[in-house]
Amino acid sequence: MLSIILIFLFILLFSLLGVLTGILTGLLPGLHVNNIALILLSFSTVIAAFFHFLIQYGIQEQFIYLFIAAYITATSLSHTFHDVIPTTFLGAPDEESALSVLPAHSLLLEGRGYEAVTLSALGSYGAILFSILLIIPLRFIIGYPFNGYNILHEIMGYILIAIIILMIATEKGRIIDFTDKGILPSILGMIFAFIVFLISGIFGLIILNFPVVSPIGLSAPILFPALTGLFGLPTLLTSAVTKPTIPIQKIEDIKIARDEKKSSILSVITGSLAGILVSIIPGITSATGTILAMNIRGESSRKQTIITLSAVNTACAFSVILVLFIILKARSGAALAIQQLISIEEWNTLVIPLNLLYLIVSLLFSGTLSYFFTIFIGKIFAQRFTNIPYQPLVITTIAMILILVFLFTGVNGLLVLFVATFIGLLPVTWGVRRSHCMGVLLLPITLYFIM
Repeated sequence: MLSIILIFLFILLFSLLGVLTGILTGLLPGLHVNNIALILLSFSTVIAAFFHFLIQYGIQEQFIYLFIAAYITATSLSHTFHDVIPTTFLGAPDEESALSVLPAHSLLLEGRGYEAVTLSALGSYGAILFSILLIIPLRFIIGYPFNGYNILHEIMGYILIAIIILMIATEKGRIIDFTDKGILPSILGMIFAFIVFLISGIFGLIILNFPVVSPIGLSAPILFPALTGLFGLPTLLTSAVTKPTIPIQKIEDIKIARDEKKSSILSVITGSLAGILVSIIPGITSATGTILAMNIRGESSRKQTIITLSAVNTACAFSVILVLFIILKARSGAALAIQQLISIEEWNTLVIPLNLLYLIVSLLFSGTLSYFFTIFIGKIFAQRFTNIPYQPLVITTIAMILILVFLFTGVNGLLVLFVATFIGLLPVTWGVRRSHCMGVLLLPITLYFIM
């Protein structure tokens, strides 16, 4: 009995440490969860040796590795909550939060940065609650007897083509350089959107096997400089050039109006389902799932867009652990590390495998903590942000991103960042949605599935 209590206590302790680490990775653009997971995996034997004394209390060595897995799980989930803070206050995204820059940053310019952070936390926590309800149904839908995983994999190419068509067809930007009458400006808007998508897609194909190496031996994700250039730097450069006036931020309890509650629930559901889809299908990321959710969700306010995007990221981080036990496939760096740390028993019955049950406890605990931490830290940022010189802060952030890109991906990564930034400035100049820049992922992935 004592050993069981101690196991749960250490699960919670390591989950707390994971939440704190997720705060760090979320607040620092470029510091990714996958890097933390790889570091912990590398030092897992050292950590296990340090906690070897627990054996005398009836805790076997396999549980120490389970604690490390809980740490990684909590870090991954916490990151999806806290990365909204630099996205909102600086416009510096990572690959999961790239598409949320515009709505969150625009609320900041209206003095509603704290509201953006709170809405994001609401979307993320709502995704956890919704995902919990789907734990058992998900087991039967993607596993035996329905085998939804195999069905989705076979038709994924067609799904992605439909997403691309929806993205272009729903472009609302109007190009009025030639005329502002009739439907020509709208047609030109769609054409320019397609050009942005095509250029981004070709860029994605070029960098697919582009060699990037960290000069200090870190993992070198090519998407870091690519997506930072497409989405992050254009926002920062625009802020640096235009010198926007950041108003005093409103610090007040966010109340969702009665007529918005249904919309918020719909945003959580669509975002969560898209996030779950990402955790099932190989080769697509949260950014792709976000595009799918936004098109399913249809036209929505900036607030609902933020909720949807946050739900995608958190639902993916939550369900990727479930998927690992159902189809025995790791769909993230964190899941891959966990797969190598603990025994993964295939979940093919009604009874949840014990290791999965422990990790679900970690997910629930870390998600609840992350919700309150996000709101607390977001409030601190909102209270003190206007007292910080914005221009030097933006320039410092740009410099930090350049340094991080170099440290993670070397000189070639800086080249990718440079080219991506020019592409990312195209939709800003032409007045079309920046989400078309996700062609960098969508085009290569679509070609992979249809060829």
